[in-house]
Amino acid sequence: MQKLLSYPLTILFFIFFGLALVIFHPIQWICFNLFGYNAHRKSVFILNWFLMRCTNILGTRYKFENEQEIPTGRPLIIVTNHQSMYDIPPIVWYMRKYHPKFVSKIELGKGIPSVSYNLRHGGSALIDRKDPKQSISELQKLGKYIEEHNRSAVIFPEGTRSRTGVPKPFRTTGLKVMIKNAPSALIVPISINNSWNLLRFGQFPMGLGSFVKFKVHPPMEIEGNVDELIAAVEKQIVSGVISK
Repeated sequence: MQKLLSYPLTILFFIFFGLALVIFHPIQWICFNLFGYNAHRKSVFILNWFLMRCTNILGTRYKFENEQEIPTGRPLIIVTNHQSMYDIPPIVWYMRKYHPKFVSKIELGKGIPSVSYNLRHGGSALIDRKDPKQSISELQKLGKYIEEHNRSAVIFPEGTRSRTGVPKPFRTTGLKVMIKNAPSALIVPISINNSWNLLRFGQFPMGLGSFVKFKVHPPMEIEGNVDELIAAVEKQIVSGVISK
């Protein structure tokens, strides 16, 4: 019965979701080209708030638990598990004061209204998974960028999303490159739960009634053995993921 109901609600969701992307594309262009970085980033935050509201059509609820005192005057490397594309708007919105930038696959850098524009102009890294040299270069640039400007980079070390919510083993190369190029950064682990339920039937129809939860764990300093640090970050994230 729920899957049957999800068909018309999914169509309605895609209409509003698509409208938000199309409407905010020229808004981003105007903000970026006429008013600069700060105006552009505010337009991106507002866009992602609207994208979250679109998922409310599907009965999606959000809880973002952050009891940590995270400074704004230093760079952050936000490390999280990955369950769906719908992980991103809440991170952008709730972590907005830290200027989050993303490590994303290069294919998303064109063809998607608003999303592609922001990835190309907002400071994120677009990596070509088939070209390790290009990927490392992009990660190096992002690491140096957040180090210089005291901003944050969001990285999903699993590489691809988990379709069942069960975390995949971390691929550590990208995270090591980021750590090397942003040595003064704090690492902020975040556990994500239940966003995979939005796609439990696949791309169409969408899942209904998901309660998507984010938990921010205590930040970690970059010190000591890097492999041990990454292992500790992975353990912290996985400990906060409730697998079904």
